[in-house]
Amino acid sequence: MFAVRMAAMVAALLSTGLIAGVFYAYAISVMPALGRADDRTLIDVMQKINVVIINPWFMFGFMGTVGFTALAAALHLGKEQRSPLIWIGIALALNVIAFAVTAGSNVPLNDALAAAGDPASITDIATVRADFEASWVRWNIVRAVLHAAAFLVLCGALFAAGVQQGKSNSTVGAIAAPTSMISAR
Repeated sequence: MFAVRMAAMVAALLSTGLIAGVFYAYAISVMPALGRADDRTLIDVMQKINVVIINPWFMFGFMGTVGFTALAAALHLGKEQRSPLIWIGIALALNVIAFAVTAGSNVPLNDALAAAGDPASITDIATVRADFEASWVRWNIVRAVLHAAAFLVLCGALFAAGVQQGKSNSTVGAIAAPTSMISAR
């Protein structure tokens, strides 16, 4: 069972790290570069990104932040798994909040940008950009920080699980030692 619990935690850690990295990359490179572009370019590129990012690779990681972390939490239910469960629970809460930020802020902004239509035919392009850019960047930073924090907390959960497993193994070894000494006589 230890291996199954660890596999779920590693999957949670990997998906959370990948998504934190995607949002981090937007925060430090994509959006600052687009911030230097003209209004039509920013809108055109973001409309295209918002279409291509909805793909199985992204969705597996994005949905995995909550799904794999919830699975790891479920597999750690029980008194003997309390130490890792606390860490996993915190990571799950952070991932759920980040998921809610994406669903409640970034996705509606993306949808509004798509609804604005072809950048070449938008009459008030500066207003469309202003309604999108600053808010989207701010919420992207929030979700990047939340996922990065969840990643760090999941690292703590893995460490706590390893320590707990080590303690369990040493207890089993201490119990087994007298038995082996008796059988050696």
